[in-house]
Amino acid sequence: MKQINIKGATVPALGFGTFQLENDTAYKMVRAALEAGYRHIDTAQIYNNEEGVGRAIEDSGIPREEIFLTTKVWYEKLDKQQFMPSVEESLRKLKTKQVDLLLVHWPNPEVPVEEYIGELVKAQEKGYTKYIGVSNHTTTLLDKVLATGAEIITNQVEYHPFINQDTLNNYFGKNDITLTAYSPIAQGKVMGNDTLKGIGEKYGKNEAQVTLRWMIQQDGVMAIPRSSKEAHMKANLNIFDFELTPEEMQEITALRQDNGRIVNPPFAPDWD
Repeated sequence: MKQINIKGATVPALGFGTFQLENDTAYKMVRAALEAGYRHIDTAQIYNNEEGVGRAIEDSGIPREEIFLTTKVWYEKLDKQQFMPSVEESLRKLKTKQVDLLLVHWPNPEVPVEEYIGELVKAQEKGYTKYIGVSNHTTTLLDKVLATGAEIITNQVEYHPFINQDTLNNYFGKNDITLTAYSPIAQGKVMGNDTLKGIGEKYGKNEAQVTLRWMIQQDGVMAIPRSSKEAHMKANLNIFDFELTPEEMQEITALRQDNGRIVNPPFAPDWD
């Protein structure tokens, strides 16, 4: 498993995401993912499955320190009154004293960046999390985040072959921040793509595996594919026995579109 080293953190480049998995399904899938070899698990307050994820980790028999666990504070909980209590509730549900990474899930225009990043840093100082970061933040917002002096290690954003994230990627490279890709297989839309299929046939891999391989071959990129099917989850992990050529990497990068975004809720920021 490839590891990403960033500001003292060592993170498996491929993680297991739990978006849209209800508690019992999250329990079952996280248990299975840990048994299969995943050691990076991603959840969030709004997923309503932290309890299932926590139970799965506890019951797995794998030492907690061997698992890199991420959760995220929901955008409606970012103010000073709600931020820390919400984190404490997450820790209770996850049955852990500390997560490895705590993210601000979405920015909230009604809460100043300085206020919620201040709370995020306080959570780190309290020992509630080892590392901190953000999710769904634009370069304009990241400028404000970095101006506070906070040492963030990642920005978790939508990233797959059909979306152009060059602006963010260039920014991350200059500021020593990693990109954690959610919806890395474009919520299944990579399946059936002729370019990905053609490359995959050469290696005996499917379109999702080729896409994930493309991601982890990029510097400073991590991916957290989600699946509710054990066979898909295991297949997603089976990407470390082949390597894409520079030409194949470019072919996949060329698939991006200006309107390739899938996740765009009403409360989203003005994207780069």
